Amino acid sequence: MSHTEEGIRPARGGRGTGDARSAGGARGAPNTRDDDRLTPVLRPVRAGNGFEEALEQILQVVRLGLVPGGERLPSERELADRLGISRVTLREVLKVLQDQGLVESRRGRYGGTFVRRRPEAAGEDELRRRVAHVDVEDALRFREVLEVGAAGLCAAHGLDAGQADRLRDALARTHDAPLAEYRRLDTLLHLTLAELCGSPTLAAQYAAVRATVNDLLDCIPLLVRNLEHSQRQHTALVEAVLDGDADGAREMMREHCAGTAALLRGFLT
Repeated sequence: MSHTEEGIRPARGGRGTGDARSAGGARGAPNTRDDDRLTPVLRPVRAGNGFEEALEQILQVVRLGLVPGGERLPSERELADRLGISRVTLREVLKVLQDQGLVESRRGRYGGTFVRRRPEAAGEDELRRRVAHVDVEDALRFREVLEVGAAGLCAAHGLDAGQADRLRDALARTHDAPLAEYRRLDTLLHLTLAELCGSPTLAAQYAAVRATVNDLLDCIPLLVRNLEHSQRQHTALVEAVLDGDADGAREMMREHCAGTAALLRGFLT
């Protein structure tokens, strides 16, 4: 298998370890398929903390790269409806994000709120400073519990035709992905699996821990061999889910998470 700046070839067969490092992408107009993937993250907030919870959720969308740099967030109306808040509250949230340099507002026919492109990768010291407060072991173990459980549930309960197509599509989009898009599409694949397990609570918790894991992955180098292993594991995982092999799906996901954990422990602890 070859891995180039242009894309990542699908890996077939075999097992290996881990995930690749995160990298932001940039494209033009919003992709409706990507908007569908916001479902695990964007959900109605609870009364009393509307501003804070809405800010948390939109920050997760940005941190996970679900709307990549240069692309537009959903419209104010759609965001307000999905979050269950007023547009006044939403505008206050977007103002905070704009003040922090994470989004920008553009006027005109093709205007809206756009995620700002990330600057060049921060230095290693800065990246490590950002995650210094993170309990790496806790994040990795929680991620494993959620992902292994979601994979087993999807396989055990089965997916309907539309859900199976969504999972296949999410996998296919990681194949041949350019490096600048890989982390975002890898994240979408994992979020899709979490959403399809049928537990919105699990999906929301996974979105939160995945954002933390992506921050950790930003602190370690992108390893080509690791990327190839991840692709093989993704393929085997999706095949197990679609075959209804719950034990196989859980074992493959457990192995996949263990590989990521090994890399992060090696580099960061």
